[in-house]
Amino acid sequence: MARVERLIAGRMTAPAGIWRAGDDLERPLSFPVPVYVIESGADRILIDTGLHPEAAADPAGRYDGAESLAFFALEQEASVAEQIELEAVTMVVLTHLHFDHAGGLGLIPESVPVVVQRAEWEAGRDNEAIARNFYFPRDFADREPVLVDGDHDLLGDGSVILLSTPGHTPGHQSVRVGELVIGADVAYFASGFDDHRFPPYGDDHAAQRRSAERLRALRDSGATLIPGHDPEVIRPGPVAAG
Repeated sequence: MARVERLIAGRMTAPAGIWRAGDDLERPLSFPVPVYVIESGADRILIDTGLHPEAAADPAGRYDGAESLAFFALEQEASVAEQIELEAVTMVVLTHLHFDHAGGLGLIPESVPVVVQRAEWEAGRDNEAIARNFYFPRDFADREPVLVDGDHDLLGDGSVILLSTPGHTPGHQSVRVGELVIGADVAYFASGFDDHRFPPYGDDHAAQRRSAERLRALRDSGATLIPGHDPEVIRPGPVAAG
């Protein structure tokens, strides 16, 4: 059975209404930036890479001014490189290319394969999609990823399944490990799978609703569904994969 551990590779603070439609734009809300380590047989798979240390220390410097980050305060106690032995990682899966998920990719050895949905990777190379989705290609442009299309059996044995869940970004994907579903940013908060109060930004809210409904159906059938950044849910430590 696969073992899953959650690490916290940063925190972000912004007005609550940026994180969830209808919340107070005058109230700051801080939430964690998680990454996950899945151990299955000889494989040690890193799901997302968290913030890059330079972004936490100086986001404008890291991302060349980055006006889109004006509302965000970033901090990091320990990068992913300071929490796990990266040389032991056999694969990286990026749920999507936002800077809090792909930012630490440059810390990962070049020899480690990086798995991304083709639709996400193509969006990250298109200037219009880059601007619309607040991508920062500095985080990922130098890598040659392994591209997948839609749902994908990552290891070929059914232990780790990538689920196509677009909407938040064009090629967003979630990860299923047994009866555990890492929903990533399909919904930031656990309630979002039901109320669909997504952030005001997003590539395609109709597609995001459909993805939320897909994951909610898995939850309602007995799976444990983890949202992206809910501070009431996301804490470091082992996560039961069922």
